[in-house]
Parts: sequence; structure tokens; C-alpha cells
Amino acid sequence: MTKKILIISSDNTGHGHKSITESLCEKIGMDHDSKVHVVDGFSLGGHPLMNIGKTYGPITRRSENLWEKVFNYSAENPELIDKFIEMLIRKNFLKLLDEKKPDLILSVHPNFNGSVLNILEKEFIKIPFITLIADLVNISPLWADKRADVIICPTFEARDKCIEHGVPAENIKVVGFPVRSRFFRNSTNKKMNYQVGTPLNFLIMSGGEGVGNMKSIAEILFDHFDCTVKIVAGRNAKLKAELEQSLKDKYGNKVDIYGFTKDIQDLMFQADIAFTRGSPNVMFEAFASNTPIMITGALPGQEQDNPTFAEKLNLGVICKDPSQIETQINQLLENDAEKLNHIIHCQRKFINSRAAEEIIEFMLEVENRFEWKLQLA
Repeated sequence: MTKKILIISSDNTGHGHKSITESLCEKIGMDHDSKVHVVDGFSLGGHPLMNIGKTYGPITRRSENLWEKVFNYSAENPELIDKFIEMLIRKNFLKLLDEKKPDLILSVHPNFNGSVLNILEKEFIKIPFITLIADLVNISPLWADKRADVIICPTFEARDKCIEHGVPAENIKVVGFPVRSRFFRNSTNKKMNYQVGTPLNFLIMSGGEGVGNMKSIAEILFDHFDCTVKIVAGRNAKLKAELEQSLKDKYGNKVDIYGFTKDIQDLMFQADIAFTRGSPNVMFEAFASNTPIMITGALPGQEQDNPTFAEKLNLGVICKDPSQIETQINQLLENDAEKLNHIIHCQRKFINSRAAEEIIEFMLEVENRFEWKLQLA
């Protein structure tokens, strides 16, 4: 019997929620007798809530201090946030349930856990509700509503934070971070150890919004290494134009500037080292593609502990100060690139290539258990 799954995601608050959803949908479509309906949770609240969601990009691009205040306020007042969003989405969410009649609800965005659970509880609607956390270490209380049937965590650090927030350990499942299949290498493009003396291929990216001191990083790389540099400016068209004007004339075909691209995996496959901020989605895509990363910063709030997480597990290195780039790369290349190749090896051992598939299998198992309990009641 076909199972109907409702996924509550987001198209406008960074690209991570959308890419997680895509990774799950491609597995459901390939291997499981299930039908998926994906809704942008912000759309359920009409224009007021959609407009709030659309402020994420401009705020995180232009004012990290403001974003930190927003994150901290929501973390300190989760019940208030839940009630506010519940009020905005209630009518359209109940209409959606009536139309789609899902057997299972999965939320991959923190704003739609407590709010949706409030509605289900008040309306006495019995549908299994699962949360899939999209952050790694610093988990907002909005993720950790203990009324959820199960909370799926990408890391043990996320699990421990959920327990701190009062979620029973038996209601938590650690699986890994789901990554779209195109980011995993195959037998034809298997990652090889870096050989010292060959030109370095660098990739500079900062997530879909395109932020960071990309120009300075590129100039440092060209000044000190025999290399090519590819830069992804994301949706920031102004930044892309500025980088093309300042770098292309000077470095010619040694530098390429991209806007938002759906083929970022190909750029990762070609790179020996990628520079990125501590976005969980981008980090795990790099781990999947077996691309060593230098983390140049992280958003305050949900990303702030991600760089340390990666460095502790030898999945990448932290480089917040551009003046240290030359030194750190040279350290990676010492002793026949021992440290750089160790990162490649650690990434290969760490990544769970079946995370998306295991999440789907576990979700369907939860739904089957829920249905069995209802029959016994």
C-alpha cells in the first residue's frame, strides 16, 4: 500500500532545507512505494510569513549581528515563536491535511515543529510526526519538541543537545546528514591522494547567498601557489560582477567566476581544497565529494560550532584569518601532503552515503509502528 508522506521544508531560508528534501525525495522515488508532497512551510502562512522567510538571505548577507539576535530570541522564546507561526499557518495547514491525507509528516525546518504539533494536538489529529534536524551541533530548542514521535539527528552532538532540551533519548535516532546522490563519487572519478608538485585547484564558495571575502582569498592563493581558482558567488549577482571585474583581467583563464549553479558537485570533484563557511549542507556535500575544506567563518547561532566539529574529526581545517591561508596550506602540504591526504581519508570513513535511504526506511518503520498501535487501541 502506497504511503503518503508530507514534508514541510523551506525554499527561502538558505538552500540546506531544500537540498535535504531533494536528497530524500530522490530515494523515495527510486526505492519505496511512497508518494511525497513537499510544502514550503512559510507558504502556509500566506504573504506575512513568506515575507519573513525571504528576509533570511538579506539579513545573513548584510548583518550577522542582527541574525544572531534573531536566532537568540527564537531560541529563548520557542513557545512564543510556535504560537505565532501556529496562528499564521493553522487554516492552510488543516486544509492541506484534508486534501493530501498524509500517513506521515516530516519537518525539516525548526519553525514548523512546535507550531504543527500544537495544531495536531488541539485538533486531536493522529498522524506520526517526525523531525529531521538540519543543523549539526548548536541545536535550537525549536528543533527539540519532545512531542514529536521521533527526532532524527545528523550527529551525536545534535542528539546530546536534544537531550539537554528535554527530549527522551529513546525518541532520538542518529543517522547522518542526507546528501544528494550526485555529490558522491563513483568508480570513474574516485578521489586520489594529492601529489605534491602538481598545480593546486582551489574552489571558493560560501553557500547559496554568496558572502565572504572571496577576492582577498583568491589573490592570496595566486600570490603564493601555482594554482587555478574557481569562485561561486551564489545568488549574489552584484558580488559576481565585482569579482569578474577585479580578478578576470588580472588572472585570465586561471580564474572562473560562477553565480548560483546546480553543478556545484562537479566543481567540488575538481578541487583539491575548497574554502567555505560552516554551512552544514555545504560541509557535508564537500565530505561526500571527498573535498578537503578550509572553513573561513560561520553564521552566529546555528552554525557557530560547525567549524570546530569539522576540525575535531579531521574533516577540514579552520582559517578565519586570510593572513594565515598561506601558512595553513603549506602545513597541509608538508611531508608529501600528509595532513591533506589524512583529511581525504577521514572524510571517506566519516560520511554515511546511505543516510537518505536509512532515514526513509526508518520513517516508514515509525509509520508502520504507529499504525499498528492504533489498530491495537
